[in-house]
Amino acid sequence: MEEQDFKIISDYGNVSKVIQEIREYLTEKGLEEHLCNAVEICLTEALNNVIKHSYLGDNSKTIDIKIHKNANTLEMKIIDTGRPRQNLTVKELDFDPEDIENLPESGMGLFIIKQLMDEMDYYTSDGKNYFILKKWLF
Repeated sequence: MEEQDFKIISDYGNVSKVIQEIREYLTEKGLEEHLCNAVEICLTEALNNVIKHSYLGDNSKTIDIKIHKNANTLEMKIIDTGRPRQNLTVKELDFDPEDIENLPESGMGLFIIKQLMDEMDYYTSDGKNYFILKKWLF
């Protein structure tokens, strides 16, 4: 199993930089482009959620991202020390995709992640929050 660790300071400006580093790493490891695209979308949503909801916009905290890849699975752990989530309930979205003017402006992140990943989990342990995303590669 291959493993790579990434770390950022909780500033929105750092999200795209680390996403690019992760994408380069996964491309080097042979991950297909459509999977890299899904990872990019999901990690962007997850990291922005940590900054907004867990750290309440405080741009001085750290976020760790641990990537584990083997032949069958890609696992991404996002670890922070901010305010824990109360639940990981994913709301079903009810909107008309043809009505562009009235699309929801927020609350779609977990829904998108659930659609693109095969598994997601969340737990808190020893003052740290762990959000785990898994994608099957077979």
